[in-house]
Amino acid sequence: MATKANQRKVLAILAGGLVLGVGAAVTLAAWNDSEFATGTFTAGAFDLEGSTTSAASGYASHNTEATPPDAAATLVFQLPAVASNMAPGDIVYAPFWVRLAADTTTDATLDAAGVTASADASSNAENLSYTVYSIDAAATCDADGIAGADVLASGATLSAFTAGVTENLANGAPVTDAGAPVQLCFEVTAGAGLTQGEAATATWQFTATSTS
Repeated sequence: MATKANQRKVLAILAGGLVLGVGAAVTLAAWNDSEFATGTFTAGAFDLEGSTTSAASGYASHNTEATPPDAAATLVFQLPAVASNMAPGDIVYAPFWVRLAADTTTDATLDAAGVTASADASSNAENLSYTVYSIDAAATCDADGIAGADVLASGATLSAFTAGVTENLANGAPVTDAGAPVQLCFEVTAGAGLTQGEAATATWQFTATSTS
């Protein structure tokens, strides 16, 4: 009989232990806690624009894949020679200003990315050479203005391309302002083989890349 009583006590203790075990689990669960963190990620704004008018006005985006007015800007070549009436040895110049548009949130680098020239058989593209200089925004785009200037691109013909230096572009401060402009001065020289009455068209591409 004593043995059965001992068994009942053991069972009672085990049962009590089980109850205590369940009670302990409930108590631990009551101490659980969580923390949550939320992050919002907003992309910056980035836009390069150009002007053939001046350093201060006439800016727009120019994309050769788009239709006018967003298509490539038409350069206005100036004296000492007229680009529509060139003769061998003539040199013409055209200014083009670029800057980071208002609300651009990062600085950038500017590189000449390539040139495309008219490829028809009657084109004078192979009889014209060019150099693109980076000069001060307020300078005059002519033989004096390019003296000692950095070269962004050049070609022995309008269809040839050699990349030059990389320019830096600063965004506006505050960012709601446009950045400081850089003037690109295009110099085109007519070669000895220039054919009378034949035209040539070249389209240069410049790429701005954000630095952050």
